[in-house]
Amino acid sequence: MELQYHIQLSEEHGARYAIIPGDPGRVEKIASFLKDAHQVGCNREYNSYMGYLEGEKVLVVSTGIGGPSCAICVEELAKIGVDTFIRVGTCGGMQPEVAPGDVVIATGAIRMDGTSKEYMPIEFPAVADFHVTNALYNAANKLGYANHIGVVQAKDSFYGQHSPESMPNSAELLSKWEAWKRGGCLASEMEGATLFIVSAARKLRSGAVFHCVWNQEAAKSAMPKDRKEDTSAAIKTAIEALRNIIKQDKKD
Repeated sequence: MELQYHIQLSEEHGARYAIIPGDPGRVEKIASFLKDAHQVGCNREYNSYMGYLEGEKVLVVSTGIGGPSCAICVEELAKIGVDTFIRVGTCGGMQPEVAPGDVVIATGAIRMDGTSKEYMPIEFPAVADFHVTNALYNAANKLGYANHIGVVQAKDSFYGQHSPESMPNSAELLSKWEAWKRGGCLASEMEGATLFIVSAARKLRSGAVFHCVWNQEAAKSAMPKDRKEDTSAAIKTAIEALRNIIKQDKKD
């Protein structure tokens, strides 16, 4: 069977469900929660494992950093049969209540990326699938994790966010950042908007759950500069949510 050019997977690896972290190193950790998980491919940033959950085949494939590589991954996975995606990522908190170690579930994303603009005009909102989002929210609460649900910011430039003062267009970056905060944006990450817009364009279901590594606003103040790297809560939330999505799909 023909292999997809970038992810190097074919229809024989096809599944209806996929969990997509950014980090290739996170794939094996996520796949360890699946039955009979094993690696099926590794090319560029796309590290791929396959296993079973509730008797259904599930792929875990890394997307790398940012919108372009995420869009490629989603497009090629869709071509081999995937129609339901859960992104498991990391983020930086933007509101005071979003603490390191908390789980953030995105209802939508601010489109500060470039990739999504090649799919939809900027006026089209980047919104997560309601049923996937609801499954993530219920899973986080069932597992007892501190969680927040709402809008995140998806950017293309990591250092444009973390060192905006060093950029020639610093005034615009700082002004928009302040607007996002005032609007209640929970956290900043790099792939959510692309995932949601590609999913809308290709008629796919997608949602996203994030582990908050640190709170950037706290880091600017006299608050403790805490940092937590363990992504287990976000991963377990995604697994539990997908388990319930699969059960519901079997009933429908």
